[in-house]
Amino acid sequence: MYKRNLRLPEKPKQSFFLWGTRQTGKTTLLKACYPDALRIDLLKTDELMRYAKEPSLLREEVAALSHERLIVVDEIQKVPVLLDEIHYMIQEWQRVFALCGSSARKVRRGRANLLGGRAIRYELFGLVAQELGADFSIEHFVNTGPLPDHYGAENPALALRAYVDDYLREEILEAGLTRRLPIFSDFLRVAAIGDTEILNMSNIARETGISVSTVRDHYSFLIDTLMGAFLPAFTLRPKRRTIHAPKFYFRDLGVVNHLARRGAIKPGSELFGKAFENWLFHELSVHAKYSELFYELSYWRLSSGIEVDFILGPGSVAIEAKGKSKIIVCLEKRMRKTNEGIHIVPYQEFTKLLWDGEWTQDLYR
Repeated sequence: MYKRNLRLPEKPKQSFFLWGTRQTGKTTLLKACYPDALRIDLLKTDELMRYAKEPSLLREEVAALSHERLIVVDEIQKVPVLLDEIHYMIQEWQRVFALCGSSARKVRRGRANLLGGRAIRYELFGLVAQELGADFSIEHFVNTGPLPDHYGAENPALALRAYVDDYLREEILEAGLTRRLPIFSDFLRVAAIGDTEILNMSNIARETGISVSTVRDHYSFLIDTLMGAFLPAFTLRPKRRTIHAPKFYFRDLGVVNHLARRGAIKPGSELFGKAFENWLFHELSVHAKYSELFYELSYWRLSSGIEVDFILGPGSVAIEAKGKSKIIVCLEKRMRKTNEGIHIVPYQEFTKLLWDGEWTQDLYR
């Protein structure tokens, strides 16, 4: 098991949600952090049926526990009605819960109780370079993606195929989009081909034969289920309307490779460049959340076509372009600084500096 960088409270005094896509390691992390907690696993059919039929059972069981004991409920989105009982116990009994699930989307769609701000929200993503340590290989990562089971799989291609098929079947079914499964599958393929690129929803609508509004809904679905994220265009003034559309990044390179049928990605190829950019977005966006700096990420593009891949915060740090700090992350062997003040940083060294807070410690402070 890899040590994760997400910092959950050692002894929680406030209830929290832990969201993350399937197989990110949520259950494993909660078991490691809270070995003495009462565990309720709604993936078990008997448990699911019992609480779905009689939600008040949870209240009766918690009443028999010592007040200090944490209660962990895994896959809470499968029985959203339990959140009413949990809300009561938090408010009236001051009990503390750790609620784990793959997405809040189903909970929201059913207008279920999300505890009215009484629970902190954490998100767990795929592995980052620092978590992998000596096992990290950029060539391996861009081919398998960040999920622990895929990164260490004997046959990552087969593992990814099974994962994508399961994701489509289970997530689409839970979202109530069963009739649109073939259309959504086609959309996913086109979206994967356009990973890391500026969005043109009209073009995607034409390619998939669906409306622009449906394309927009499908992207919202990917964001709600933590499968992807927008990267907005940078503006100096927060209220100013941006000229350029956002980019979209899948949060799992392995899924992109499978959907886009890329095959093996080798250094030096055009696909490697796109995959490397996706990896860099993954490292930065996960660091922004795990570090609890929550700095915004954006890209900057001039009308001349010159582009800055990533701007951190309010323009404090620019990655792979000019800015107040100038950094190019690449495959070179040693770090150096040019006469123009541009830092040339090997990707291995960059991840160390990033997670040590070398370039992000002053953001928003």
